[in-house]
Amino acid sequence: MNKILLTLTLLGATLTAMEIPTQKVSLHDFSQSQKINAKVIQLSNAQEAITSIVAGHLEKYYVKPAQVVKKGQRIALIESIVVSKMTADYLSLKKQLASSEKNYDALKKLYEKGMTSMSELNNESIKKNTIAAKLNALESQLMTLGIDTKHLTKASASYVLRSHSGGRVSALLKPLHSSVSENDPIVNIAKEQAYYIKSYLPIEYATKAKLGDKLIVDYAGKKIVTHITQIMPNVDEATQRVIALSSVDEKVDNLFINAYVEATLYFGKKFEHLAVKKSALSFFNNEWVVFVPNGEEEEESAKEEANEEEKEAVPYDIKVVKVLASDENYVAVEGLKLGEVYVSDKSYYIKSALLKSSLGDGD
Repeated sequence: MNKILLTLTLLGATLTAMEIPTQKVSLHDFSQSQKINAKVIQLSNAQEAITSIVAGHLEKYYVKPAQVVKKGQRIALIESIVVSKMTADYLSLKKQLASSEKNYDALKKLYEKGMTSMSELNNESIKKNTIAAKLNALESQLMTLGIDTKHLTKASASYVLRSHSGGRVSALLKPLHSSVSENDPIVNIAKEQAYYIKSYLPIEYATKAKLGDKLIVDYAGKKIVTHITQIMPNVDEATQRVIALSSVDEKVDNLFINAYVEATLYFGKKFEHLAVKKSALSFFNNEWVVFVPNGEEEEESAKEEANEEEKEAVPYDIKVVKVLASDENYVAVEGLKLGEVYVSDKSYYIKSALLKSSLGDGD
């Protein structure tokens, strides 16, 4: 018996030295909840094909499948005869315009001296304006291709295809060194934040669920909060469930498409009930329990006095509770009183001490 008391005293001393967090039982709003099956999907409009504006030869990829890219990032290098001709024409027109402007200035001076006619001056002005118009149109086309004409000094066939938006590369659609035509899709980009949770609702819950209801997904140990945006009107033939879609609005890294997950749907009218934090619950002797600090009640019998030392050794009592509802942080319970102090976290230390003390009783 002395060995048991010594063990319990050591356990009690450990628990006393450790900071065990506590809270008071409070009232909390709950909705009805139901665990359902779901999976991660992307809608068809979440995939974007990056297409080539010009025909050419695919020389190089700057990205790999599954790589995250930003808007404007380089995707591929295409060598194009069309681009080569456009840049050569641009440089040629630029020289022609410079020459025409010089001729116009010279004719203008001669005209002012009466040495040439207005007709010649007008003809040179029309020629200059025509060249300038062609140059401006070609400059606009080259800028569309992402070619900076201000630094263009020689003709080039190189066209760099860039991403129109941010996302993750889902597929390279053309093999290297193959020919591509104008408007050919080269790469597929999956938009990073266009994920949805596709949930399978039993009909009894589908009739109660509404748009905007909260759906919390357990994904790789992380809780993802989503809200229902669509409830499909038809029952899925394969599962005989109603399909609900909820958008993933927060940024989640490494979210894999078609991954099956467990989700909890919260629906219906809210009700208020006594609640404790989820982290306070512990499964002990096949029952849900919450640990509460020992009270300072006066002892009424010699037996209680004899057990005084053991009570101080493990200074917590067990309260069996009945779980009625839950959300992501709290559970509604019966078996506790409003304002009662309970252990809100690290209850596994207390459970361990109690289990060790129960093993000691048989020594």
